[in-house]
Parts: sequence; C-alpha cells; structure tokens
Amino acid sequence: MMKGFLKATAACVLALAVAAPALADGQAAGPGDADLMADAKTTGDVLTYGMGPQAHRFSPLNQINSGNVAKLVPAFAASLGGEKQRGQEAQPIVYDGVIYVTGSYSRVFAFDAHTGDKLWEYDARLPDGIMPCCDVVNRGAAIYGDKIIFGTLDAHVIALNRKTGKVVWNKTAADYQAGYSQTAAPIIVKGMVITGTSGGEFGVVGSVEARDVNTGELVWTRPVIEGHMGTLHGKPNGITGKTNATWQGDLWKTGGGATWLGGTYDPETNLLFFGTGNPAPWNSHLRPGDNLYTSSTLAINPDNGQIVWHYQTTPHDGWDFDGVNEFIPFDATINGKPMKLGAKADRNGYFFVLDRTNGKFISANKFVMQTTWANGINPKTGRPNYIDANRPGAPDMAGGSEAKGKTVFASPSFLGGKNWMPMAYSDQSGLFYIPSNDWGMDIWNTPIAYKKGAAYLGASFTIKPIAEDHIGALRAMDPKTGKIVWEYKNKAPLWGGVMTTGGNLVFTGTPEGYLKAFDAKTGQELWKFNTGSGVVGSPITWEQDGEQYVAVMSGWGGAVPLWGGEVAKTFKEISQGGALWVFKLPK
Repeated sequence: MMKGFLKATAACVLALAVAAPALADGQAAGPGDADLMADAKTTGDVLTYGMGPQAHRFSPLNQINSGNVAKLVPAFAASLGGEKQRGQEAQPIVYDGVIYVTGSYSRVFAFDAHTGDKLWEYDARLPDGIMPCCDVVNRGAAIYGDKIIFGTLDAHVIALNRKTGKVVWNKTAADYQAGYSQTAAPIIVKGMVITGTSGGEFGVVGSVEARDVNTGELVWTRPVIEGHMGTLHGKPNGITGKTNATWQGDLWKTGGGATWLGGTYDPETNLLFFGTGNPAPWNSHLRPGDNLYTSSTLAINPDNGQIVWHYQTTPHDGWDFDGVNEFIPFDATINGKPMKLGAKADRNGYFFVLDRTNGKFISANKFVMQTTWANGINPKTGRPNYIDANRPGAPDMAGGSEAKGKTVFASPSFLGGKNWMPMAYSDQSGLFYIPSNDWGMDIWNTPIAYKKGAAYLGASFTIKPIAEDHIGALRAMDPKTGKIVWEYKNKAPLWGGVMTTGGNLVFTGTPEGYLKAFDAKTGQELWKFNTGSGVVGSPITWEQDGEQYVAVMSGWGGAVPLWGGEVAKTFKEISQGGALWVFKLPK
C-alpha cells in the first residue's frame, strides 16, 4: 500500500512538473523529461526504449516470478494486419492505458492496453526507391507530452499526436536516395529528440542529431566521421576529430559509421552513448588507418553535441564489425573500488567494460564460441590482437577475372556475435543477459568504387554454422569476472531483445515463434509460448489494475532471412507475421 501511495504521489509530482509547458501549447499533458528519466523505477508504464534511459531492460516487478511463470497465458493478441508482414523488431511503449508499437514499413499503431482494440494506425507514405539494407523494420517509438515520435525508412523523423495519430511535425533528416534511412527508436533527453542514421552499406556518413521535441527543429548535429563539421543552432560547431588523421584522401567523405541502432543516456554523467557502424567500404585495403570514429562507442554531451570521449572496438575494421551495439551504464566494484562503468557486447564477439566517465578500458572477454580475426584484446592498449592472416585479402583493383582477393574464414560472421538485439542487465543478479550467435563466414574482397545510392561494400561472403546443435545462444555474463555464468542454446539464430525482472526471470524470443522465460540465476527454461511467427522484437512488462503484464511483438524477418545464405535456408519454413502479444497470470 505504501509503495502504491509513494508511486502515485511521485506520479502526481512528475505530472505537475511537465503539465505547464504542454498545456501552455494548448495540448494534452503527458510524459515529460522527469518521467522519462524515472522510467526504470515507475512500473505502471514503459516510456522509453530500453525501459529506462540507461536501457537496462530490467523491471523490479515480481508478481510474475520463477515460481509461477509456468502459468502465464495470453491476455490478447492484436494483429498489425495488411500485407506488410515483415520483421517486427519493435519494443512497445505503454502509457495511460495505451500500447504504442511501430511496425514494418514505417507504421505506428495504438492499441487499448486492456482489450487490444486498435485505436489508430499511421502509415508513412514511403517513396519508391527506399534502400533499407536489412529488412523494412522499425525498432520503436518515443513518447513525450502529447506526441509519439519515430523514424522512417525514407529518413524522416515524424511526431504524431498520441491521441489521434495525426501528424504534428514531419522533418527530413537525410537524403534517402543516397541510402539514408531510419530504423532505430529515438531517445528523448532534455526536451530533445536524439536520433542516429542508417545506411552504412551505401557510403553514408553517420551522425547523431538533436531536435526540439515540440517543433522538430534541429538543435545540433554531430557527424561521427572525422573531417565533417558539426552544428549547434545552425552554426558551425567544430570538426569531428582531425581531417585525414586516420583516413587517407577523400574516403572520409563517404566513410560510413552509420549510427543505426540509436543510443542510451546516463543522467549521472550527463552523457549520451552512441555506437557507430562499420567504415565504408568493407574492403579495408582501400582505407589504411584506424578510420575514426567507425566501429566505436562515442560519449556525447547532449547540451552541445560535442564528443567527450570515444573507444574504438575494431580499428580498421575489415569484417563489417559495426560498433553500434548498445552501451549500458552500470555501477560495480572492481578491485575494491566502486566505479561508474558501462558495458557493450560488440558485434566482433567481445564483451567490453569501460569506465563510462572517461572511456578508459577496464576489460574485454569473449562471449561467443570463437573469434578468428583476433586473439583477444590487449589490456594495455585496449586494441585487438589481430590475426593478420585472417584479414580478407586485397583484390586486384584493375578488375578482371582474377580481381577477387584471398578468401578467409572469419568468426563471428558479419551478422555478429551479437547484432541489433539488445541485451539486459539485472540490478539484482549483477549479470548481463546477451542474445548471441555462434556462426562464421567465408569472406573475400572485390573491387569497388563509390556511386551515390549504390551498395558500397567491395566484399562478398557466405555465412556458415560452426556448431552442430545451435547458432543462437542466450548467455549470462558476469561483468566483473568476464565469465559466462550460464547459457541456453537455440537451433536458430537469436534475433530478439532480452528483458529481465525482479521475479528472477529473463525473457527473450526465438525465430521458431516462442517467447520464453528463463530462471535468471540458472538459465533453466521455465515457460514458453508459440506466437505463430518468429519473435524478433523486445519484450516489456508493466503493472496495470494490480496485475503484471508482459508484451512482445511477433513477426519473423530482419537481416537473417535476407543475408543469412545457407543458414537462412535452414529456417525458410518460419511463417511471417505481425502481431502484438500480451500475457498475464490467470486470476
């Protein structure tokens, strides 16, 4: 009772704090900055991508727990309908009795959280010629005041009225004809919508942008490739890095580094953390140097868009090892010293722990079966110990039948030890739960030249399994020791997000259609439910009318069916779909 009173009181205070600016605009009040920053602790809603600005994806709720999760049953399912049943990678948002989800092809839906009835639907009018690299997915929306904000496949950022679905503002973020798109969920910090850009396979230049949440007008931009100028309130705000310090010639002008997975925010240090994608093209022999700031984690000051520190996980990448994976702030005691840390399970197969106040390397440990491209991370320099023989060879740029460079086998494959799917961190167990994949690839380089709007890879590949019994593996990692505490193996690649709860549970989905629950301490599978299509979305939980609910999107798709080669053929019978599933315990 006391908890409920305090929660209600806190909600009233927070509501009053945000009501004034929203009502001054003559619009309905709704979540404001304070609400978003408190999202990890307020269990009656889910207001942010990641279930809190630090994206722990942890809920303290424990009504559903390891002792009763086996009784979990569907409350309702809501179809996205239509013929646009492709990958559904979104995380739902829940507020004031409404569930907001994004769907494939840049759609947004509002469903009644009690019945599943559709309240409204918004379909972005996409032009011909959009160029999403890895399916027509969208990973979620943001909520602020009376608005729902999301990005589109033609690189727009759009704010909708959360009551009606009508457009409030619509801004062009970049030129889709050059390969730009938007698939990540925005985050909102200090009244600004913070977004990244997709399109790393087309020679775009990745950037992070901040817009006024009420008007959509740009506040600042920060390109993440050295040599490009940032802006603040429309004026020059300093060049990123130093031109040609780690790039040769003009290659930095089309250098990649797409920030396609969005970011996290740490209120304690007032830092945004954004990962950056692979350098362009894939053929590393064309671009000697570290190619900053590709395949890195960047800490950015949200007040001015300046880079505070960076850490590059794969300098001079030659395997498409994007560094976009989420950087999750957490606190722990290392060697007797309490520290503000951050962790990232990188696409290159290593789990990095850094001092989040300055980017200093703390540790890196392998979380996959094997890494053939490097033999560990040097603890003194924080740089990979490259195995030079396993870098794809240089092609003959003069072309001809012998143009192909030396083929090497690389593991992880370019789809990563971990791809986009977010991990979770439990404040109770102190463990990270990583959705990973064990696979490799034959990869070789080919001649390439930049052409606007065309794929800019200079490499080809064939993905292969490396284990007989699995590709996917959900792993619990102790960040203080770098040890795998437990693992659950799955036949198909894991491609969905993870959530953990105060009920000693870990939830994630599988391509085979299941949403599953595991014991957070042991990894024992405790419950599963088949949703009828692959689950590649990120689950959430919240409390409503005294009951705890769990929700997840179902709909097979994403990069695996498109790029998975022989691996994808193995799972070609998985049905497509598009539905929101909601579960609870029976009364």
